[in-house]
Amino acid sequence: MRLVPSLGWRIDGDAAEVLDARLLPLLEAIAASASLAAAVAESGISYRAAWDLLRSYQGKLGVALVQLERGRGASLTLAGERLLEAHRAGVVQLARMLPALATEIGPRRQKEQPAPVVPLKVAASHDMALAALSETLSGREALRLDVSFMGSLHALREFFEGRAEVAGFHVPMSGCTALERKPFLRWLKPGRDRLMRFVDRDQGLILPRGNPAQVRSLADVAAKSQRFVNRQRGSGTRLLIDQLIADAGVEPADLNGYPREEFTHSAVAATVASGGADVGFGLRAAAAQYQLAFMPLVRERYFLAVHAKDLDGAALARLAAVLRSPAFARIARALAGYRAAGAGSVADLQALRAPGNGKHR
Repeated sequence: MRLVPSLGWRIDGDAAEVLDARLLPLLEAIAASASLAAAVAESGISYRAAWDLLRSYQGKLGVALVQLERGRGASLTLAGERLLEAHRAGVVQLARMLPALATEIGPRRQKEQPAPVVPLKVAASHDMALAALSETLSGREALRLDVSFMGSLHALREFFEGRAEVAGFHVPMSGCTALERKPFLRWLKPGRDRLMRFVDRDQGLILPRGNPAQVRSLADVAAKSQRFVNRQRGSGTRLLIDQLIADAGVEPADLNGYPREEFTHSAVAATVASGGADVGFGLRAAAAQYQLAFMPLVRERYFLAVHAKDLDGAALARLAAVLRSPAFARIARALAGYRAAGAGSVADLQALRAPGNGKHR
């Protein structure tokens, strides 16, 4: 039997009380939804139980973890944010160490020959969960992801022309559903290709801590002459930004810094954190990485384009199994604004044309 460690937290002191297992998932849900009612629905506990849990730990820790304001929802206090960020970092570190820490107990079984590690060439739009997954895959999954990050359309072209076995790209599911799908579909063939679910994630405005300019939209960025840092042309996020500013009636020239480009979400957040820009557009997780303010605008789905004929092959079968595993769910939970529900499931291209309506297997 194989035993693996899990991450837990305790209150330091003589009693060494372990934190209630419901607390951190509740804080994660509050951070994502800014609503206690929505958070309890996602966490699977009652509103009363959540209220009692937060009040109990305020007394035990001597500081509130969540601030509840009538008419303004719920938000994490600085203490709550610090606890959640520490937990996310711990989950990622534990995932990296897991192969070395896991142990076998009980009767010795005949040693099996390990399956050969299968490489999978992936061209993909930048994503923090995909980067973490490629770093943490252990030998027992017998899979190695050779990931090259680039713009969504570039990745799909690499896939179309046979230079990659998988292409990672993303499209909005809410907040900007008018985004034209044709640029993506140009590189996909209905009879040949399928879409594997990867993650859902939040994108929006990345802002200095406290959002001192009170920016709520891209229209505000233009109206308040905020210094903007953009994403590179050809990226899925750049297509999204261009659609959002068109929807808002803003011209590219109205954005101070529109020509300035960065190639990853983390680079955008780092630019804002360093004071090099007043606002960027990117992932909630990138904002959380630098403890920046975030204004959610779009919920999107990240797909992995694959060939239908390869789905039963060793590499994609192992990838689907990994994406359905608790280990990958932990990686996603450690990243603010990420959800792994449905990861590893496969749909036809209708899932891209009409989100949620594709035929699944």
